[in-house]
Amino acid sequence: MSYKAIYTYAWDLQEAGVPAAVDEFRRLGLDTVTVAGSYHAGKFLRPRGTRGKVYFPEDGTVYFHADPARYGTIQPLANSLLAEGDVLGELTRSDMATNVWLVLLHNTRLGMAHPESVVRNAFGDPYFYNLCPSAPDARAYAVALASDVTERYPVSGISLEAPGWTPYAHGFHHEFALLKSNAWLENLLGLCFCEHCLASAERAGIDARRLKAQIASDIEAYLESGIDYPADMAEAFWRADLAGDFELQSFLDFRCGVVTSLVGEIRDAVRADATVSVIPSVARPTAGAWYEGSDLPALAQTAGIIEACFYEASAERVSADLFDLQRRLRGAGKLRGILRPSYPDLASKTEFLGAVQALRNGGVEEVAFYNWGFLPQDNLAWIGDAMRELG
Repeated sequence: MSYKAIYTYAWDLQEAGVPAAVDEFRRLGLDTVTVAGSYHAGKFLRPRGTRGKVYFPEDGTVYFHADPARYGTIQPLANSLLAEGDVLGELTRSDMATNVWLVLLHNTRLGMAHPESVVRNAFGDPYFYNLCPSAPDARAYAVALASDVTERYPVSGISLEAPGWTPYAHGFHHEFALLKSNAWLENLLGLCFCEHCLASAERAGIDARRLKAQIASDIEAYLESGIDYPADMAEAFWRADLAGDFELQSFLDFRCGVVTSLVGEIRDAVRADATVSVIPSVARPTAGAWYEGSDLPALAQTAGIIEACFYEASAERVSADLFDLQRRLRGAGKLRGILRPSYPDLASKTEFLGAVQALRNGGVEEVAFYNWGFLPQDNLAWIGDAMRELG
């Protein structure tokens, strides 16, 4: 089975009915449904929704029947839609392949319930929206989640999102500050110095407590200075910190090792015939994935597949990101691409079709489109046009 996929949510499938949705996907020329098996909160506008246009999903829940015995301290929370039916089970009985999209560690509800396992900044402030990949209980939860869904359902594979550290600017809801942010400040605020990270980094020979104190001091001095870094200067200051501080470099390398080892544990635990792909970053372009702990070639070798979000506004930018990503992978693993055929990315049919062709020209045969419930009908039709052009 190839991978020509549509990303979607259980609530949209349940509303439309799985058979009707699968028929539409088939007419578009697709062969796979990538459905969220675990997800965070949101506020979503659904142009084609028949039971309302704005949807608030239940925060931090799973959309499959999990086996509590597989989990340890952190247990999955079942979404209430499961009381009405098992969408994932229905999909696996259809004539399309079913791939499960798991948001692993970006989970505010579980973070609030397990503060001992969340990311903490240099001041010790908890980031409840992000379970820390260094925390043993968080790692055990992620491994159990992936193995559970692949053992209990005959899915073709899983796509792992948020296996690492979410950047400071991509986190909570209704975020607010009365000062302008910048790359230097956000990157320092986004580093985790929880006890799990500190202990693991120290075992790796890094003086993480000194680094924590230094970063806290630097942030505090900046916030008290009355100075507002211009964007270009802030980016340059961050790059200079990276180049000039060996401890910071080592700490960021350590983070990549933590995420790679977690993905390795997941790959080992998952059913052998199920594919494992990693969505490595929320950053644009994809090269910024390293900050989240995503070592692209290492993850490709460990999981087998990198599923990259080519969320760019033109085919030209998609081509550039693809060229750079392939240069970084240097042949490791398989590469899939995700495109959004709509605003704010590929807002015209011409640009969208050009982006699909750019991926094909670059050797990317497996593609997915995000997201069925969000797309207007005309934009959905573009997907069918693209599949027909590709043959």
